[in-house]
Amino acid sequence: MDLSGEYRITAPRDKVWAALNDADVLRRCIPGCQELEKTSDTQMSASVVAKIGPVKATFKGEVTLENLNPPESYTIVGEGKGGVAGFAKGSADVNLAEDGEETVLTYTVKAQVGGKLAQLGSRLIVSTSRKMADEFFGNFKEIVEGGGEGEAAPAAAPAAAASATTASASQDTGAAGEDDELDPGLAEEAKTRAMESLPDTMGKAVHDVEEQVEKSFHEAEAEVETAAARGAFGGPMVWGLIALGALIVVLALMSS
Repeated sequence: MDLSGEYRITAPRDKVWAALNDADVLRRCIPGCQELEKTSDTQMSASVVAKIGPVKATFKGEVTLENLNPPESYTIVGEGKGGVAGFAKGSADVNLAEDGEETVLTYTVKAQVGGKLAQLGSRLIVSTSRKMADEFFGNFKEIVEGGGEGEAAPAAAPAAAASATTASASQDTGAAGEDDELDPGLAEEAKTRAMESLPDTMGKAVHDVEEQVEKSFHEAEAEVETAAARGAFGGPMVWGLIALGALIVVLALMSS
């Protein structure tokens, strides 16, 4: 698989180069990244959590930096292991060029996959890789252009929005806080009275529907858990994408 791309970052080349070699910056750019450690001047190791539905797994990746020519270019060699799903390994040539107040980052990735991962179509692999690379570079661009000052901003902004929404809802409904929460006993009593006020046939129909919905939900939940336990959830397609993520998360993002 060959993949290439170009990104423009409004920051000096020296600053972009430094960020590309900063394990903390890279960790913040990778979705699901638990750890990203610089084990030496030219090596890094990553631990990434991937979750699809009820299936959650941790994958390990290793990358080595070669052909370093700071602050202009380097080559990244990486490998991601996904157990029985297979493996993905490859390299990425990264170049940084100055263009006025911007830095133009270009990369070319060459990757190889094996095991069940090789069963994935090349078009699907490329599209998934591009999506992950775009997500990484979007985060990287935001951090570098923001001067690294807004590390907590992504989490703080939603929290602030949630607080504002909660406050607005409280004002609209006249809520006064936790003391105004509906008593579970009153809720159940209201439900019982409502059911009793319905004609017998309608009340029975509603009750039957409730039971059927609950039964279907538990059956579906049990099937998913069983499939996940035997490693069949999603088949090689799902696990292949997760395994590929281990490489792309390290390659594509480091191919930054």
